[in-house]
Amino acid sequence: MIQTIYVIILAYFILGGVGFYFINRRKDPAVARESYTKFIAYFFIINILFFSITINPLIFRYVALLIGMVGLYELFKLFRIRNRAHKSFFLAALLIYFGLLVGFFLFSRFPKELILYAFLVLSIFDAFSQISGQLFGKTKILPRISPNKTVGGMVGGALFAIGSSFVLNDLYPGTMLSAVLLAVGIVIFAFLGDIAASYYKRRFEVKDYSKLIPGHGGFLDRFDSLIAGGAWVAFFVYVFNF
Repeated sequence: MIQTIYVIILAYFILGGVGFYFINRRKDPAVARESYTKFIAYFFIINILFFSITINPLIFRYVALLIGMVGLYELFKLFRIRNRAHKSFFLAALLIYFGLLVGFFLFSRFPKELILYAFLVLSIFDAFSQISGQLFGKTKILPRISPNKTVGGMVGGALFAIGSSFVLNDLYPGTMLSAVLLAVGIVIFAFLGDIAASYYKRRFEVKDYSKLIPGHGGFLDRFDSLIAGGAWVAFFVYVFNF
């Protein structure tokens, strides 16, 4: 089963690579290189997370802890470099982040099949919302907060993610209906997490959280949707007594 899932991941990456080729072929070479760097970094991130979940879930718990702590560092970093401006906003953001981290850490302790299901749905949404947005996105959702988010990207990513939940149903121990509801929630929370992280950057007037990941705007830029989506899965499991 795991081998089949990995083949599906590779197939999605090939499809995504084709999409990136058509997106970047008319761009300035420097911009195209940055885009391909982002794509390659994303490939390695997905592989690291995938194998940390499937080989030994304990490894994923440590990875989740690393993601959460580095994200916390980046929140403090932006607050500090802006001379501790917007203190009330920072404290509110910190409170929300801690709440999401609790859910994310609970999520990291779930059975590996459920973690893998949620992770794959979320990653598919994240990847194909970007590709769909660049290929078909016209109408921006929140241009002042996250100018690259479009209705076309959101819809395309959601369709790929929710459609994939049917393909990945063997990983999910519940009913098909609950699997789809969980996938819809993952998409919504991933999107909201991404928007919240973008808003935090805009409030502190910076483009990136850090340069820790090539082609990406920091750990939170890359993992905001994973943290929020994981928190939703924990909420779903505990509230609905799954």
